Amino acid sequence: MGTILKSPEIKGDIVHVARDNYGNILVIDDRKHRILSFDSVFEQSKILRTAPQVPVHEYNRAMLLPLAFTTPSKVTVLGLGGGALAHGLFTLLPEASIEVYELRRKVADIAREWFSLPESDRLDIHIADARVAVDNLPEASTDMILTDLYSSDRMSPAQSQRQFIKACSRALSARGWLVLNYHRMPEPDGNLLRELRRQFPLLLVFKSKTNNWVIYGHKQAIDPLPAEKARLNTLEARLPIGWRKLVNKLSRLAPPAE
Repeated sequence: MGTILKSPEIKGDIVHVARDNYGNILVIDDRKHRILSFDSVFEQSKILRTAPQVPVHEYNRAMLLPLAFTTPSKVTVLGLGGGALAHGLFTLLPEASIEVYELRRKVADIAREWFSLPESDRLDIHIADARVAVDNLPEASTDMILTDLYSSDRMSPAQSQRQFIKACSRALSARGWLVLNYHRMPEPDGNLLRELRRQFPLLLVFKSKTNNWVIYGHKQAIDPLPAEKARLNTLEARLPIGWRKLVNKLSRLAPPAE
């Protein structure tokens, strides 16, 4: 789209608009950033224009934190957006295979064209409903699952369903990690956290500046904290997102009250 429109909500210029059966897809530029939005109010993805591999949102950065403790060979991402997570993983894991499941083909096209998502045999994007895709993943077939499923104005209900958590757990290897981005903290005695505790011996949590809650489930009971400083320095050299500061905000999820 050649015409540049001014967005009244997100600061910047709308430089591209697409539409599919699910609604609008907007690309917005400000001086430093490129933003993906579905409605011009909420930012789905945000990258530095001069360094598109660097995610800007703190919760996106936090979702990468399991790499402070493990080096997966196979990673699965549910929900592409502008590709901030996928691009960050691609940069951090030069030997890993990354599979992404994205519902909207036009979102994937825009991630490649406007957000510099790499074209590589190591980065495979499937156009599919992530809720169905995770059910069909082979058992113990991936080392890490990162799920960030949102529409224009809400989180996908799938992320808070016990069956979804069970399907993710089944697909993870024995040393696997599940990373979930929630718009609010689940109820401490609710079904979701009960299922997470049932499936994962170790649960960690991160609260972002925007009040997103990232929950991490690890298939092993080994507590990885504190992270090795040398490893954090290596990660920071590959992707400068402030690894030490992020890791310091991690906490163990408290057990349920008796």
